[in-house]
Amino acid sequence: MEPIDRRTALMLGGAGLLSTTVGGVGLWRTYNSLPLDVVSHQAFREPEQLRSRDGLLEVRLEAASGSHVVAGRKVTTLAYNGGLPGPTLRVKPGDTVRILLVNNLDQPTNLHVHGLHVSPEGNGDNVFLRVDPGQSFAYEHILRDDHPPGVYWYHPHLHGSVADQVFGGLYGAIVVEDDVIPEARDRVMVISDISLDSSGRVRAPSSMQMMMGREGDILLVNGQVAPVLQATTGERERWRVVNACTSRYLSLILENQQPELLGLDLGPLASPASEGRFLLAPGNRAEVIVTLQEGRGVLRAEPFDRGGMGNMMGGGLNTSIPQGGEVASIEVSGPAQNRPAADMPPPLEPRDLRGLPVAGTRTLSFEMDMAAGMMSSDGAGMGFTFDGAAFDPKRVDQNVSVGALEEWTIRNDSTLDHPFHLHVWPMQVIAQGGEPETSPQWRDVVNVPARSEVTVRIAFEDFAGTTVYHCHILDHEDRGMMGTVRVT
Repeated sequence: MEPIDRRTALMLGGAGLLSTTVGGVGLWRTYNSLPLDVVSHQAFREPEQLRSRDGLLEVRLEAASGSHVVAGRKVTTLAYNGGLPGPTLRVKPGDTVRILLVNNLDQPTNLHVHGLHVSPEGNGDNVFLRVDPGQSFAYEHILRDDHPPGVYWYHPHLHGSVADQVFGGLYGAIVVEDDVIPEARDRVMVISDISLDSSGRVRAPSSMQMMMGREGDILLVNGQVAPVLQATTGERERWRVVNACTSRYLSLILENQQPELLGLDLGPLASPASEGRFLLAPGNRAEVIVTLQEGRGVLRAEPFDRGGMGNMMGGGLNTSIPQGGEVASIEVSGPAQNRPAADMPPPLEPRDLRGLPVAGTRTLSFEMDMAAGMMSSDGAGMGFTFDGAAFDPKRVDQNVSVGALEEWTIRNDSTLDHPFHLHVWPMQVIAQGGEPETSPQWRDVVNVPARSEVTVRIAFEDFAGTTVYHCHILDHEDRGMMGTVRVT
């Protein structure tokens, strides 16, 4: 395999540097065998699919702990509606989505619809809500008629428990549909990781793992280990890939097939990119078209160096991938199918905010500080902040006028990569590491490499309200690396 260069990684993954030391040994061990005798290479399956009808989707989501099938065996995890992942919600622009969240956990929770451009107020995408054990809450999201199609996802967002609940199994996909590629077979792949102890329960992370951002012993696709897809030669498939890992970056390569990258997050590319590799930071998503050729293809994850603790810990964090990096495989056979060239998506013209006057500029800084960690509630570890301040839900960090176009520079003064996520309003990436983008790149998660910066433009349109921005390494978010933005 030829290593991906830094500029390509920045362009395709919303940023990040792909490690060239495949299999390198850092703070995490190399996984040569699967724990707990889990079952791998089963037939690929997808979660239950719930579709809107006549402009409405009504869903009951029950969050509970129990015995669930994960990696081919019965284990005890968290889940929505008894499945890991939860059901896939399929909607269209203009739809209304009503979700009754029922909390049957022994701890409070709530629900975030990651990437959707919807109101953050009231019973919308309001991360300040708290649903206590035994209680329920009725969310309602009204999608605009021009809402971007694509793959999104949902997960808990109650500060202080996000990493535990997502790592434990609470997540699922959302698809906002379009009719661009009607003849392509549509598959949803929610990639996550998990660690299980000898009794089949989710293993608690160590203090070091929470500081670095936990990564699981088992890599899952729709709750399976290295599942096998079946397809016919010449078919075209649309893969909607979600990185639902709490901390793991996914540097993905599809071997022995012909993938074309349609877009990342909610941002379609101007034309499909014929790239066999793409990088997903935690929270990122990708849409890929695969034109299948006979034989076996493997979707593989390569190690990614996301930095380290500097001189304090010695060396970087070179993550090793469970099960040899195999995420999934596809077996293609049978007679070739003829597909007309017209069924490929037409060239798109993504919105471009460059050249427009901005109402204001801001600089935000990811910071890590040992002294701040010693002052934290647990009195140990590393402090994770924006501009030196840990998250306080009573404090407003950024006040913005509704309708304003602003330019934000996100600096990373730490020795670890941090993926920056802003709720509700998408971001157009303007420059990365001081290098301007040559075409519009739209994201809701943008990785900011260690000792670097990314500049984005944000149109605070359509909605007023208060929400958050944060590091999408969820342990870092829980430990304070989050701020509030109020739009009025």
